[in-house]
Amino acid sequence: MAEPSLPSPYRGRPATPADAPAIHRLVAAGEQQLFGLAETGPDRIAAELALPGLDPALDTRLALDAAGEPVGWAWVRGRRSTVDVHPAHRGRGLGGALLDWAEERAREAGTDRLSQTVPDADRAGVGLLRARGYEPFVTEWQLAIELAAEPPEPEPLPGVTVRPFRAGDERAAYLLTEDAFDDWQQRRKSYPEWAALSVERDTFAPALSPLAFAGGELVGVVLALATPGSAEGYVERVAVRKDHRHRGIARLLLREAFRASYRRGHRSCTLWTHSETGALGLYESVGMTVRRSSAVYGRPLAGGQTAGKSKV
Repeated sequence: MAEPSLPSPYRGRPATPADAPAIHRLVAAGEQQLFGLAETGPDRIAAELALPGLDPALDTRLALDAAGEPVGWAWVRGRRSTVDVHPAHRGRGLGGALLDWAEERAREAGTDRLSQTVPDADRAGVGLLRARGYEPFVTEWQLAIELAAEPPEPEPLPGVTVRPFRAGDERAAYLLTEDAFDDWQQRRKSYPEWAALSVERDTFAPALSPLAFAGGELVGVVLALATPGSAEGYVERVAVRKDHRHRGIARLLLREAFRASYRRGHRSCTLWTHSETGALGLYESVGMTVRRSSAVYGRPLAGGQTAGKSKV
């Protein structure tokens, strides 16, 4: 795989796990500029570099400045990609060069379509993708709830018991969430992939992650993250078994998670959802409001071959 054609004095090379802190710095700088705070944690970058099926030597590239510091990066995995450039180095052609590399890598891997998520506030990123023929096809929303006081204890549901996540729950939680997400996702995650993005992250918070049981069986899951020193909690997963939906289990678990987050010291809690889940109304019903939005942009790649049924 050729290196991206970067403008002077930049040079490219593959990323390694040791680069995760430096990649996080450039990602955090962009979020700070767009949103006023850094939202992505270092553990998220480390998890992405360790995803099963992603070979950093083939599927990632860094743009290094003259001092050897990563100021841009890109990765490709199946039909998904990310391109990000430090705000101090934008407008110099790095984003376009990394996008060229991502498309070529996807074609080389036999992929017929490529997509990536870009915040609506990132006008330059949106403009670059649209100029290359990418079109939005999914809307994503970040929702938040302010926790000025401890939320009241939620009313229990008949026949449903709730307790925090504990060791040994991993496989059952994986099966429940993947079964639930079959309604809209086109590809089930393997357990290693799912775990790397949730329960194996450094910031996974079992005590803030309530589970619901009925008849001794797991029927609902909320998985939460807690970044040390942050006043904001984050809900990574919400899922209810299909035959137990419309009973109020998701609302019950979210309210339990909000109470636990408040007791941990969080004064707000956020999560992301998107237009294919149909869950926006659920989150609004428990007091969450939309804070910001993103879109998933995609385009077909000439010369690629179909790489599975996933459209993203």
